[in-house]
Amino acid sequence: MNICRRNMYSKKFGRLMFGLCTRCSTSVVTAATISTSHRTAVRLTSVCKHRMHFLERRSQIGLEHARVRCSSQTTVDPNEVKRFQLLASKWWNEQGEFAALHSLNDLRVPFIRDNLLNAHGRGQPGKPLAELRILDVGCGGGLLTEPLGRLGACVLGIDPVADSIGIAEVHAWHDPDVRDNVRYRSITLEELSEKGGQGAGQFDAVVASEVVEHLAQLETFALCCNQVLKPGGSLFITTINKTRLSYALAIVAAEEVLHIVPRGTHDWDKFVCPVELERLLESHGFHVDSVRGMLYNPLSGAWKWTENTSVNYALHAVKLKEDTSPDDDDDPIVVVAQEKARRWYN
Repeated sequence: MNICRRNMYSKKFGRLMFGLCTRCSTSVVTAATISTSHRTAVRLTSVCKHRMHFLERRSQIGLEHARVRCSSQTTVDPNEVKRFQLLASKWWNEQGEFAALHSLNDLRVPFIRDNLLNAHGRGQPGKPLAELRILDVGCGGGLLTEPLGRLGACVLGIDPVADSIGIAEVHAWHDPDVRDNVRYRSITLEELSEKGGQGAGQFDAVVASEVVEHLAQLETFALCCNQVLKPGGSLFITTINKTRLSYALAIVAAEEVLHIVPRGTHDWDKFVCPVELERLLESHGFHVDSVRGMLYNPLSGAWKWTENTSVNYALHAVKLKEDTSPDDDDDPIVVVAQEKARRWYN
């Protein structure tokens, strides 16, 4: 009887979710072409570069002040650690509490792979991410760490829950295709990123998938990601938007009705909208390259890409190169900075 009732709720929920999400739409803002005289263009370029210098200097000052605070702040929420401690033995049960994370690999692995290939080119045959170093923050049992290792990347998975790291190590050891490329440490992001630490400026990419909605300090997280990345390195985030729809689907439906994830897994107050996350990252030395919506179908257990970011979304950001010269007008990072300065001036 309970199974029948659950199936009935699941079908109703599926129809409700697709009905709500397909009615949402996104708008594309196009920039108008600006024509002006040569003298005006020269003045505008000069003002843009001046403003860009000011923004970069202010950003660097902000980062220096934040680094001082980083050692006294933490990304770790003790309540979240206790919650995931109880679930540590269930990471590799593909039909259990983490079933949705297993199927999310169908989207997040290609998303990470393709963006890194665009930035670095293809590696060895069959190992497209060879020679790249990736940090998987909040890796849990290694559900995302292992697939990235199979693509040839050297991946370090970190998590404050020691039992989860133990499960990840045992699982990786039994797979010869990943055990040489994957390492795990029970350590926090801020401990790894401390000045002079082994993680400072060492990674080509940082991955934080379904993590930021569980953190205690988002600002500390952004700062530490900047510290561990190489200039031009990539940051990949998947998380949940902060909307009424996300509360209805991610908490009420997923936790209380369908039991897709354990009750109490998510706190709506910790959800973050794409605009807020983009603003935070740009204030800590990143340029947000893309944001894409994701949609989960509880009937099929599959994910798909969507233009709608009102529930789940994926974000790719790039750490600005510190040695960027404002006189090099062909550098895409400079072009982005100049465009932002132009919009500010106007």
